[in-house]
Amino acid sequence: MTNQMISVTIDGIECQVENGTSIRDAAQSLGIHIPTLCHHSDLCAAGICRICVVEIKGRKILQASCSYPITQSIDIITVSKKVRKARRNIIDLLLSRHHGECYSCVRSENCELQSLAAEYGVDSFRFGHPDKARFTPDSSGCSIYRDMDLCILCRRCVRTCLEIQEIGALATVNRGPECEIAAFAERPLKDVACINCGQCINRCPTAALKAIDTSDAIWDAIDDPEKHVVVQTAPSPRAGIGEEFGKPPGTPLTFEMNTALRAIGFDKVFDTNFTADLTIIEEATELLQRLYNSVSRENENLKLPQFTSCSPGWVKFLEHFYPEFLDNLSTCKSPQQMFGAVLKTRYAELQEIDPGNIVTVALMPCTAKKYECDRPEMNDSGFKDVDYGVTTREMAQMFREAGIDLPSMKKSDFDSPFGTATGSGVIFGATGGVMESALRSALELIIGKPVEDLYEHAEIIPLRGFEGVKYAELTLPEKLADVPDILKNIVSDFDFLSGVTLKVGVAHGIANARLVLEDIKAGGKFSECHFIEFMACPGGCLGGGGQPIPTSKKIREERAKAIYAEDKKSKVRKSYQNPAVADIYETFLTDGPCGEKSHKLLHTHYTKRGTYIR
Repeated sequence: MTNQMISVTIDGIECQVENGTSIRDAAQSLGIHIPTLCHHSDLCAAGICRICVVEIKGRKILQASCSYPITQSIDIITVSKKVRKARRNIIDLLLSRHHGECYSCVRSENCELQSLAAEYGVDSFRFGHPDKARFTPDSSGCSIYRDMDLCILCRRCVRTCLEIQEIGALATVNRGPECEIAAFAERPLKDVACINCGQCINRCPTAALKAIDTSDAIWDAIDDPEKHVVVQTAPSPRAGIGEEFGKPPGTPLTFEMNTALRAIGFDKVFDTNFTADLTIIEEATELLQRLYNSVSRENENLKLPQFTSCSPGWVKFLEHFYPEFLDNLSTCKSPQQMFGAVLKTRYAELQEIDPGNIVTVALMPCTAKKYECDRPEMNDSGFKDVDYGVTTREMAQMFREAGIDLPSMKKSDFDSPFGTATGSGVIFGATGGVMESALRSALELIIGKPVEDLYEHAEIIPLRGFEGVKYAELTLPEKLADVPDILKNIVSDFDFLSGVTLKVGVAHGIANARLVLEDIKAGGKFSECHFIEFMACPGGCLGGGGQPIPTSKKIREERAKAIYAEDKKSKVRKSYQNPAVADIYETFLTDGPCGEKSHKLLHTHYTKRGTYIR
């Protein structure tokens, strides 16, 4: 049954729209631009900022077009003297509270308030301009910096934290001129249950919220002749960083970025996909241990379903809100942290470099990665495993500072000895990617047949896409393969999996994660799963809090296409076939995956509210 269609006129153009369509959406379908500051395509309409006001013939009061539903035939004027004057007054009032210098702002030329001021010809502060700050910035956390003097009270951050993440770390307090956005109970961010995901930053129209920038410290390390500075790059920044240089979303610049990173002074450039593959081997082995235990009942602490642990925002959420499920969390560190430990042990040994002189930098799409590398337990190499996390936006700024136009750089490969990676490592960046990567390797090893026999081109389509929660089943055959040598320290045969129906789940965005956890508590279908992938951010890492601004579902979809295209081009697409991974088990982690040495360097444990236990 189709919705009722209604005739409307917008700026003299007649059209038909579905009943309930907002005026703004109706105008947009005709190519008519209506400005806004509080509206965002990822969020529900709010009608707070009033920048989007329009005139409706026969009405005395201007209406907010983003939240006005069309339920009857109306005649709308989006541009008139009354509308222009109202919008200009709102912009001038916002500027009268907005303290700061635009030329030194991190969002200069990418600030929605600045763009609107230019669009409406603002050339003076008609209602005055603050000559001093009213608020003390909050830089108490590891990841997010809040400056309320730049806030325009659009509530996008509050709505993001509530609607998308269901955390509620931010709230509106006071009324009238004293109104402001504060962390819960007006405490510093470090003292509330913020998970550092940075989704609030991605939707803030100004620089009231930004990541805590470590680029100056990285420059200092690069300029220090005593330091050997290496960088690892995750797949998602490669699919997004082009946007910072005017390229369409989803323009891959993987190999141009390698050249640029060396040009600004990094001694080595490594691919985080190497340890993504390592993570798959460790996590799949751990899952085998848990599955075997579910039959043998040897260890009551090995709980099912097993949860992925690659997303530090998700891990922190679990610590704060669902500590009863911490035993379900994989003990594997994220690929970022695994690489840091490997670099300050195996790499230092191979290169004969004092690990104390190695500075490890991680280029990530995520603000929570800054928090993760600062966790006190992340020092199993004997040093801080990852010294600095840097976001996609921050690295783009470092390139600009060095006079580098990234898209025009020549291409070059990653450095050895960890230059080899697979398509499985690449797709970690998209929601469902960790699960798909794990199944590619696990199924092939357990069944003894190419995974392509089950899924065309090894693409496990049921796990892909942007549906908030996904569920899939796969029944294993009765006859299974012999256990490969690398796993013989874990199980002697796969008989315990004969005919078993593997049940897996995927959730991205914390609100969706909460749905799955509540389903497990209620004994629903996800309680019967064996393995569940969780990612804190919408779309997975490619929608991370450190990715280029703006973000939207369409932009995230284009980034995902780039990631899957890179996977398709990869010569090796299964983690266990990565020769660099095979080599590190043969020469360094010689007791195999989940062995004593890999447990020391590549695994950890979490408990309630971030306290570490071993």
